[in-house]
Amino acid sequence: MKTIKIILLLIFIPAALFAQKATLKGKIVDAVSNEPLPFVNVIVSGTNTGTTTDLDGNFTLTGLAPGFIRIEASFVGYKQAISPEIEVTVVKVNSIEIKMEEQKEQIEEVVVRASPFRKTEESPVSLRTIGIGEIEKSPGANRDISKVIQSFPGVQSTPAFRNDIIIRGGGPSESRFYLDGVEVPFINHFATQGASGGPVGIINADFIREVNYYSGAFPANRGNALSGVLEFYQVDGNPDKLNFQFTLGASEIAGTVDGPAGEKTTFIVSARRSYLQFLFSALELPFLPTFNDIQFKVRTRFDQKNELTLVGLGAYDMNNLNLDIENPDEQQQYILSQLPENDQWSYSVGAVYKHFAERSFHTFVASRSHFNNIAIKYLDNDYSSENNKILDYSSGELENKLRYENTARFGDFKLNAGANLDFASYTNATRQQRFYNGEVTNVDYNTDLNLVKWGLFVQASKNFFNERLTLSAGLRTDANNYSKSMSSLFKQLSPRLSASYAITPQWSLNFNTGRYYQLPSYTTLGYKENNVLINKENELKYISVDHLIGGFEYRPSSTVLFSLEGFWKGYKNYPFSVNDSISLANKGADFGVIGDEQVLSVSEGRAYGTEFQTRINGKKGNLNLSYTLVRSEFGDAQGNYLPSTWDSKHLLALTGTRELKNDWRIGGRWRFVGGLPYTPWDLGKNAYVDVWNLSGGPSLDFSKLNSLRFSAFHQLDLRVDKAFYLNKITAKFYIDIQNLYNFQAEQQEIVVRKQDDNGNYLTTDNGTKYVLETYPNSTGTVLPTIGIILVF
Repeated sequence: MKTIKIILLLIFIPAALFAQKATLKGKIVDAVSNEPLPFVNVIVSGTNTGTTTDLDGNFTLTGLAPGFIRIEASFVGYKQAISPEIEVTVVKVNSIEIKMEEQKEQIEEVVVRASPFRKTEESPVSLRTIGIGEIEKSPGANRDISKVIQSFPGVQSTPAFRNDIIIRGGGPSESRFYLDGVEVPFINHFATQGASGGPVGIINADFIREVNYYSGAFPANRGNALSGVLEFYQVDGNPDKLNFQFTLGASEIAGTVDGPAGEKTTFIVSARRSYLQFLFSALELPFLPTFNDIQFKVRTRFDQKNELTLVGLGAYDMNNLNLDIENPDEQQQYILSQLPENDQWSYSVGAVYKHFAERSFHTFVASRSHFNNIAIKYLDNDYSSENNKILDYSSGELENKLRYENTARFGDFKLNAGANLDFASYTNATRQQRFYNGEVTNVDYNTDLNLVKWGLFVQASKNFFNERLTLSAGLRTDANNYSKSMSSLFKQLSPRLSASYAITPQWSLNFNTGRYYQLPSYTTLGYKENNVLINKENELKYISVDHLIGGFEYRPSSTVLFSLEGFWKGYKNYPFSVNDSISLANKGADFGVIGDEQVLSVSEGRAYGTEFQTRINGKKGNLNLSYTLVRSEFGDAQGNYLPSTWDSKHLLALTGTRELKNDWRIGGRWRFVGGLPYTPWDLGKNAYVDVWNLSGGPSLDFSKLNSLRFSAFHQLDLRVDKAFYLNKITAKFYIDIQNLYNFQAEQQEIVVRKQDDNGNYLTTDNGTKYVLETYPNSTGTVLPTIGIILVF
């Protein structure tokens, strides 16, 4: 009680008693040569506070109000630059590095001002830059980037509280992720193998400086993606002294340390552990998850021309069943009957070496990623006999990657070229029975698959007519030694073309088209029947998609953006399930494993629509309004287009935050999602005892694929923040309420077996069929998250 009184007293003490000022140090360098730039004008965006860099490109700004700021830099002969968002505090002297691009000609007709809403020569459309301030403040996201991007155009959200990355009607397996240039295959805890989703993100928001989110127009150096690419750029450790951060949330505890590790090296490292299992046990939820993660970055600047960055990301997750619930209700029975017990661990580590020359810089990337997934399930959770085991699954994915890039600038001409070489290993030991073609089939195989993958890429960009017109053309090609059909670089040629024309200083017309390829998941590549890689025998191919994107952009000021884009995507060679007769594009937004089955590379699909977005980054608050009209369709066994699982039609999100007096902040997010198609249960087949006992639960009737549709739902999230900036400590308190208000968040009904008064399952037809019952699936749970962040 005494502690609560102290906290309340702190909240209502006038902020003037704690008024402290922050300091920021920085350096301005040439974006290509990395040479320091002297006498650059530096100003805090939106203020008159500024200074000039010294002979070594360094600057210092003092007397800053704590909070999130951006720095603008201007210099004769260079394009005006604006930094990513950075949070300045009184606890430490913050630091930042800003890169400026050379400008050969003085632009008279079109004055290009720096803006936080960036676009590049390669990606003038479908690229959104998200600053750390938006991530920290986003209501309902709990500082999780996978949830933050659900406020942006084209990104679908569902009422299932998962982090599936579903972009412009594509499946959740169609995106790729990079951490300071190192590819990381998994960014979510309890990941769905063969897809991208999970309930909780792994990446610590304290590390993020900025995120580039691509929903199309992928640059040539980013391969193996069909719908999305996310590039995460991390902060550096403090070069002056050690700093500590402690976070206590509703579900986890975390700690972060950063500082110098010598004269030329900085580091930042964090660790986090959840205590959800205790909370869920107290609430008598049927599953008890525990997640752990660790993240680090070490950066060494050997000299002005050479630097090395080491990054790492790891997770260890455990999900046990809560078998101590007495008299579980129907929903608890439903979950307990289906969920396996699951252990996962993963890590990605990488090294990025950069060497800067006069007109170019070289980038060498070496990385290693490893994912391990174990799942076990016993019928009715009866562990007394191995004969009750209906699932015994153990799988691992190991990748060693090498990539080289050279980026050069010669006036208005930019060239990026490089190559990659990957060595991958996939192992799988599966013991399971499945119901195929009207009969029980044993799925029992061991896979030890080794792959070599290689690729080449080049992209050239040039500005014309005093930078009114920008053109960029790229080519990428990939191949591997899995099969003869995949081994030729000429079969996966991936061209792309972008164009941007500045009609006026405020209006621009943008365009992109390209063809992109993605390798099917390892679960599909490594699936065996009769000790044969059956999908290799079926001549499995790369999945391809053609993109066509065009739109307008209006920027009345550097902090206000209106954009309108139309898009079309055409898919070919998508894996098609032989047993379920559906495209795998319809799967992936659930727990478990996707793709471990026989497929044919014959499925075709299309997604098309229009996106509108308004973004306002003001000094006192932010506003993000996005609307997407999208249709997503894939062919059935007869080639007829049917709505895919992601055919939501309408996506609308309104997110806003407002800075109040005395370091209070309030924000809200309202989302509307059109009703999603769904496939009904096959209750006739599921009633058979032998069929039900294979999986411990019901299965879908894929002959009626997506024949039904949920009602539309909308949801309101709310967040309140309060910060205290003391002399030697910064304290932040927040309440983040997800699903404060929810309407029509439907989910598939629950199917359970009926029991008699003694708990025995009722059967008919001489014991061959269970008596099944259906119940509504309860949704709309309010999820409050209360957190405390201490920085000292």
